[in-house]
Amino acid sequence: MQYWLMKTEPDEFSFADLERKGREPWTGVRNYQARNFMRSAKVGDTVLFYHSNCDSPGIAGLATVSKLAFADPTQFDGKSEYFDPKSKPAEPRWFCIEVKFNKKFKNHVSLETLKATRELKSMLIMRPGNRLSVTPVTAAEFKQVQKLGS
Repeated sequence: MQYWLMKTEPDEFSFADLERKGREPWTGVRNYQARNFMRSAKVGDTVLFYHSNCDSPGIAGLATVSKLAFADPTQFDGKSEYFDPKSKPAEPRWFCIEVKFNKKFKNHVSLETLKATRELKSMLIMRPGNRLSVTPVTAAEFKQVQKLGS
């Protein structure tokens, strides 16, 4: 099993939205490295659901990968902000995975808490300049975050 951290802005799609819907495709990723991380995700992998660009950035809970990578439909939708005129259905550039709600954390794990936790100093999200919306997380990092959220 692999672990992932996936970031979203809660005013666009929040953890509460995922809980209400049950499952949702993770569309709109337009960074090749983040796309490649998603393409390596497997059904059953666990996702740390991170709220970014908000009053209290941090991890709200857990999701599970429920569908392998498939062509992101927003790249073909001319009305979508994620439309890519260079992407063709026969050769899509962008992919998404489906995630399903798993568990809400008892405690929101804030960015400040992540930064203050010695065991999490090496997480990719902590690296200066890292703006990737999808990053791998080690098993040890996942266990530490899960402990903080319990």
